[in-house]
Amino acid sequence: MKKKIVIITVVLLLLVSAFFIGKKLIWNYKVAHAEKIVELVRDEVLVYDNIRIKKLIKNINGTLTTNPKIDTSKLGSQTVKFNYTTDEGYPVSYEVEIKVVDVTLPMIFQVKNKTIYTGYEGDLAKDLFCGDNYDPNPKCYIKGEYDVNTPGNYEITFIGEDSSGNKATNNFTLTVKEKPKSSRGGGSYDYTDFNEIKDNYKKPGVQLGIDVSHWQGDIDFQKVKEAGVEFAYIRVGRGDGIGQDYVLDDKFEQNIKGFNQVGIPVGIYFYSNANSKKDAEKEAKWILKQIKKYNVELEIVFDWENWSDFQYYDLSFYGLNETKKAFIDTVEEKGYKGMLYSSKSYLETIWTSNKDVWLAHYTKETNYTGSYKVWQLCDDGKIEGIDGYVDLDLRYT
Repeated sequence: MKKKIVIITVVLLLLVSAFFIGKKLIWNYKVAHAEKIVELVRDEVLVYDNIRIKKLIKNINGTLTTNPKIDTSKLGSQTVKFNYTTDEGYPVSYEVEIKVVDVTLPMIFQVKNKTIYTGYEGDLAKDLFCGDNYDPNPKCYIKGEYDVNTPGNYEITFIGEDSSGNKATNNFTLTVKEKPKSSRGGGSYDYTDFNEIKDNYKKPGVQLGIDVSHWQGDIDFQKVKEAGVEFAYIRVGRGDGIGQDYVLDDKFEQNIKGFNQVGIPVGIYFYSNANSKKDAEKEAKWILKQIKKYNVELEIVFDWENWSDFQYYDLSFYGLNETKKAFIDTVEEKGYKGMLYSSKSYLETIWTSNKDVWLAHYTKETNYTGSYKVWQLCDDGKIEGIDGYVDLDLRYT
């Protein structure tokens, strides 16, 4: 009797197992042969675009269960895989070919006239501004004849062409003039009085300040404070060329000690020559070493202004922004606040994803529409305690 019960139990177990195995096989078959309908809006995306697959899908017979981000950091085709559940409830995998393209024109020198002097020894095509969002070395060249040793006007074309075939052109007149003789002369010069800035701009939420380097010589810090300066940015140093050593500003220690002693909050800026993330991180670490024994309450500023030599830096605009980010990330990891310094035109055309900005725009009323924390509104300021000119700034709190 017991033997019969065992046999019946085994048979029942086998039948149950067969049932579930059969059910699974049928399910797997249905999943494998499930109808897959995926229509894309387009199969091309722009380089550096922040986009996920869902945005590209026009029609799908189901609901996405994964929504991968497309890698747009490199041009070319790639396979993007994702999963979704069909309207019938079947989980399926799918893949599509997506092509990353670049349709942005290079950015080049754009003027109607440029003047050089006889004996010019530079490479005009290299010395004119030319850069690209993706290509670190776009082809930049001149069409047209000119003679740097013969004065006159020459109609020429400057062309920038990137690796995707996008081409920007600018027709302009190149004027070659006789090199002027050096001369010295006196005369009076216009300047911006700090008291005028105080009268016109001082109000709650706006602080008045300056930025200084060795060019300002020996500063009388107490007089500067009494004049109404509420903050100062101090140049700690500069790069001595691409990949070269860093040079400490001759007046850095004197300036930071002086401002610290009279209680004027300071930030730090460094004139950068970085052309890679690695270089930018190295610069930032050097700065942190110079300032570690001083009181720095304000930002450490990435000041990159090598636009006239841009072609020598082997950087795309994307690469430049990554360089800036590396600098700021490095100082912020140590508890400081990072900031970008730049003029209005480059903030509007090249710099992206900016946090705090120090805007350089020499005007009485800026029309820059982006956000900024500090505004450098002139470089010809005059103030008690400093002989000569000084940059004047506003800080918004």
